Amino acid sequence: MENLDIEQINKDLQGKSPQEIITWAISVAKAPLVTTNFRPYEVAILHACTQVDDNLKVIWCDTGYNTPQTYKHANELINTLQLNVHLYVPQQTSSHRDATIGIPQIEDPLHKLFTEQVKLEPFNRAMSEHKPDVWFTNLRKGQTAFRDSISVVSLSKDGVLKVSPFYNWTDEQLDAYLEENNLPNEFKYFDPTKVLSNRECGLHS
Repeated sequence: MENLDIEQINKDLQGKSPQEIITWAISVAKAPLVTTNFRPYEVAILHACTQVDDNLKVIWCDTGYNTPQTYKHANELINTLQLNVHLYVPQQTSSHRDATIGIPQIEDPLHKLFTEQVKLEPFNRAMSEHKPDVWFTNLRKGQTAFRDSISVVSLSKDGVLKVSPFYNWTDEQLDAYLEENNLPNEFKYFDPTKVLSNRECGLHS
């Protein structure tokens, strides 16, 4: 989206509920979508978005290294929320990768290739195919240094309007939202590209 005053938009959205933020973003979008990896608290953004648009595209980039608990959680949410999921996976199988480079440590030069294979390439392929103008995420303040530098609405490096309706919410607020809406959460999540929770994975920075 071009010629948007991001600073003014964030001022206008200050104090708005996630549903109000999502409703506004849907109203200005031609090709909106939400991305997910079914990590902890992802259910909040998926529930909130589908309450506004029950046919919203849900892009799931599965690295192939999720825990059994995460896959079970994903299936539960797909079924109960009736998500319009578009699944993207790496072009190499995890068995192929395990036999060649494995899961390299962060300091290993192969870690960059690993991240490209399991996360960046599938994500970029999804964005190229769907060409969104609005991208819903569950980024929140306090997660990483980069995420502290943005706000509810920002522009991605490709000019897509990135909307994070729960940006200013705490874990406690999200816990209350999940309880109020009888939604499950799942914490046995593993991201092989990040290792540390405060590292960026490359999709957002």
